[in-house]
Amino acid sequence: MKSQFSILLAASLFVSVNASADTLAQWTFETSVPTTAGSFAPEVGSGSALGYHANSSVVYSNPVGNGSGESFSSNFWSVGDYYQFQVSTIGYVDISLSWDQVSSSTGPRDFKLSYSTDGSSFTEFASYSVRNNSTPAWSSTTPTGLDTYTYDLSTVNAIENQASVYFRLVDASTVSTNGGTVATTGTDRVDNFTVMAAPVPEAETYAMMLAGLGLVGFMARRRRA
Repeated sequence: MKSQFSILLAASLFVSVNASADTLAQWTFETSVPTTAGSFAPEVGSGSALGYHANSSVVYSNPVGNGSGESFSSNFWSVGDYYQFQVSTIGYVDISLSWDQVSSSTGPRDFKLSYSTDGSSFTEFASYSVRNNSTPAWSSTTPTGLDTYTYDLSTVNAIENQASVYFRLVDASTVSTNGGTVATTGTDRVDNFTVMAAPVPEAETYAMMLAGLGLVGFMARRRRA
């Protein structure tokens, strides 16, 4: 029984180790300190981030982040405007995203997360609504978990092992966070945008993993017999 348990434990640990995720890129804006549309390199990893607004009067700024000194902010929001983040996923699968986002009382409320592998044709993955940055407001010292958005895109095979993958946070309506209409002075800010992924296992790793899983099943059947 002890040897069987050891084998089962070793196999499960093997699978767990190979399922670990790496940070491909993270934008905290503490180094880039954005005051233009960009593009901006991430503080961790590699890639680029930028903002797009149809209205040329847009002002980009760097107000306090969620538990940090900087974030990426802009006004003059219209439906279709966005923040964009580009990374390479070569050698990686099981992509996931996490970021913090909030708007002023007259800033945009409704957004959609979209992805692309060519930077022009985008597919919508999810819709979400952000909070009014009132109580609690973002602080440079105390982060709030109210404004963190996390999405698991591991089912989207198209964005795995690609030279370039683009993610957009797109303004989806004219409704502001106070329930009115988005004003030209209304702002939205984003912080701590993070792209995570799992390394593509080597062929030998796949074989060993399958063998380990098969062994788990075999030992389980023996114990039931």
